[in-house]
Amino acid sequence: MENRKFTDSLTIDKSEVSRCLLCHDPQCTAACPQKAPVGDILRSLYLENYIGAERKLGDTDCTYCNAPCMDACVLAETGGPVKIRRLNMELREERENLPAAKLGAVDLSADICGVRLENPFLLSSSVVSSTYDMCKRAFEAGWAGASFKTICSLTQNEASPRFSAMRSHANALCGFKNIEQLSDHTVEENLEIFRKLRAEFPGKVLIASIMGQNEDEWTSLASRFEEAGASVIECNFSCPNMENDDLGMTIGQSEELIERFTKAVKRGTRLPVLVKLTPNITDMVPMALAAKRGGADGIAAINTIKSITGVNIDTLVAQPAVQGKSMVGGYSGAAVKPIALRFISDLCRCEDLKGMHISGMGGVETWWDALEFMLLGAGSIQITTAVMQYGYRIIDDLIEGLSEYMKCKGIGSARDLIGGAAKTVVDQNSIERGLIVFPVIDREKCNGCGRCYISCRDGGHQAIEFDPETRIPGLIGSKCVGCHLCKLVCSAGAITAAAKPVRR
Repeated sequence: MENRKFTDSLTIDKSEVSRCLLCHDPQCTAACPQKAPVGDILRSLYLENYIGAERKLGDTDCTYCNAPCMDACVLAETGGPVKIRRLNMELREERENLPAAKLGAVDLSADICGVRLENPFLLSSSVVSSTYDMCKRAFEAGWAGASFKTICSLTQNEASPRFSAMRSHANALCGFKNIEQLSDHTVEENLEIFRKLRAEFPGKVLIASIMGQNEDEWTSLASRFEEAGASVIECNFSCPNMENDDLGMTIGQSEELIERFTKAVKRGTRLPVLVKLTPNITDMVPMALAAKRGGADGIAAINTIKSITGVNIDTLVAQPAVQGKSMVGGYSGAAVKPIALRFISDLCRCEDLKGMHISGMGGVETWWDALEFMLLGAGSIQITTAVMQYGYRIIDDLIEGLSEYMKCKGIGSARDLIGGAAKTVVDQNSIERGLIVFPVIDREKCNGCGRCYISCRDGGHQAIEFDPETRIPGLIGSKCVGCHLCKLVCSAGAITAAAKPVRR
């Protein structure tokens, strides 16, 4: 059988995988009589690192096992254990269908504004990179570097609580809101942290994210953190929770302020300078061009999006509620990835920005997400919300997943991925509109739920008929416009696209 493409669906039950709680100390692993790293296998499946999961499974055969791992699952006495035995058996069955490697080894090294990275993955400026101990553990885990939580001389007075979230129907966290401010350490304390980290981890990239109150302070902070061992200076022109008196997002919405304060930073350092821009604008390109005029070496995007995640309908207070009140805050997580990808694409396709590094962030959870950012132009990847959910350990699947993809595609260097899909994004007048790609319904896979019929009837073009006796949908070709809504809502993966389009 020909190996599948990475975009083909596996038969592994992803909804069952999503039930796994990704425990810190998975008891399923401890209970496995074959000593399989069960928890690591489940995490790799969860994070779409299927080849890595298969490698971890190795010779483990669950066929005749009584599955003590399931008895040990923390869900065993509540909603029922994760069906680990079945998932492992499905993974074994998929082995011959996984893509095959064309290369034995690949080079994952990247750079950020010319500064070498051992791999493309960094912690973004946030709570996940806010202390010496946290950065130390992340570096030891395998992260290439960190943008330290934004440093300033302003006194921080944080609210409690300061987080809220949006969840999917499966209760997974898909969107995350924070009303958090900046580093709660003094400038002197942060300087000492940088010195200590630089001495202990000479090969890691330390990005000093800074925010000044005036030009002199921007210049001074850049100079002092260069002396303390920073590799790159990142200008936080985008924090949505600091937007008054020429701070944070206020700067990022003004070409004049971006250029002026970037110049101030460049006066204080010989290090590369990244400008972190806000998505709370219509067009990021003019802001990036202003940063370039100011001397910036690269752009970091995107920061969080101004948001309200919801209202408690019992207390009638927006979330998160702080003593009966709330505020607009920054939205991140998987839900913002499409917005982030759009901005990365805009920056990459601008001819006047060619040569500037793009450090991409916004909704990256898996190696697959990171790859999409790279293909649209990002040369390095920064991550926060996924680490807040799953911990620094996700670096294993980020590295392994991206490496295996490159091996299977015959791509020797991660640098060769950058911008690989950029030219496929075109303006609306350049899209082919004279062809139709019909959906194809696989009767063997169809489970008869009728969701495709409902969606097409009430939200499409009434191009699907449903037989109540056989419960098998059928396509009405004369009505179908090839929108593929049916394919998107199909729970069984029974609808695919025809191999060839037809003329209208």
